[in-house]
Amino acid sequence: MTLRSLLVDFNSYFASVEQQVEPRLRGKPLGVVPMLADTTVCIAASVEAKTFGVKTGTKVAEARRLCPGIEFVIARHEVYIEYHHRAVAVVDTVVPVRAVLSIDEMDCELTGRWREPARALETAKKVKTAIASQVGEYLRTSIGIGPNTFIAKTASDMVKPDGLVLIEQSELPERLFDLEVRALSGVGKQMEKRLHAHGIRTVRDLAAKSRDEMRAIWGGIGGGIMWSRIRGEEQHERENDTSSISHSSVLGPDNRNPEHAFAVLNRLTQKAAMRLRKAGFYASRLSIDLKYLDGGHWGAEMRLVDTQDTKTFLHALEKLWSKRPRDSRTILRVGMAYSDFVGEGDHTGSLFAAEDKSKSLYSTLDKLNSRFGKQAVYFASAHKARDRGGLHIAFNHIPDPKTDK
Repeated sequence: MTLRSLLVDFNSYFASVEQQVEPRLRGKPLGVVPMLADTTVCIAASVEAKTFGVKTGTKVAEARRLCPGIEFVIARHEVYIEYHHRAVAVVDTVVPVRAVLSIDEMDCELTGRWREPARALETAKKVKTAIASQVGEYLRTSIGIGPNTFIAKTASDMVKPDGLVLIEQSELPERLFDLEVRALSGVGKQMEKRLHAHGIRTVRDLAAKSRDEMRAIWGGIGGGIMWSRIRGEEQHERENDTSSISHSSVLGPDNRNPEHAFAVLNRLTQKAAMRLRKAGFYASRLSIDLKYLDGGHWGAEMRLVDTQDTKTFLHALEKLWSKRPRDSRTILRVGMAYSDFVGEGDHTGSLFAAEDKSKSLYSTLDKLNSRFGKQAVYFASAHKARDRGGLHIAFNHIPDPKTDK
């Protein structure tokens, strides 16, 4: 009995919640957008819209061309968070939720007799029934069952919408051979290019490599971990595997100018610093990214002495911003990220006694913003963007409405 994980993946989550809340949207092609403008993009698409080729990241104008009858709604993140917590609670009554992986995914632990294939499939069907009856019939799920979370995740992606796929360890890695490497969780565009450069396009190609060869291709232990994962070996993930804290925002059509773009970045940097302190991390790197209306990108990053200090981050932001290209391209979206974290125990501390005072100050400011909202106290450099950078959901981060406003 090698089955250890049952992964629940909600299909077209944001759009499905909208269809559950608004009956008039049910069965219709739907796009969820950050604002009503042809130049913005869909942050989610309903199952019906996806059949026309509309997907996450499709521009609104292109979505209208692909699907003339599509309807658009502005995202309501607080509603999605509410439904998320309801769904987690319901699933947990059927099978223990081991970890919430994202706003639309949760990993459930199979133990004892639940690891038997027939019992695991029966449990998955009970999960689907419980979600439909207690959360909403329009929140369909694809469930994957496997010997580790990675395989369960891969299985959940094989049949959408409303899938149920079980993979036993004895079937691995052969069961995955026909999959493109990009279908594997953790293989993004850059890694896909690297694998292609080594002649690896499918899992069959990948499985032919030794553990040492994969470590060399990945440039570290990640290759060895992937070697084990595709073979269904049990994984012991670190309890706290957060590697970055990031925020981004699409600029409204009337605010796509450098002055407003910088103010929004400033606001996002302040908001992310509050999240960083709440998580108990110190960041050693700040990066920013600009996306232009023509599809181009520009980014820059800066190493820092590990810190939680908002003023330090804002000074670094100004330096990074000064390096941006001074051309006529229109800025569509701005984004920032903190990374290279250290915990409290590994933080070296400032050479200056002022750090203790600043920590006390930021603790007070964070409490005020948690209690009275995002505009209670902020640095004046973000004033022009005080209404931007509100509650937004990245799929691997479920915001706390009190601190992520």
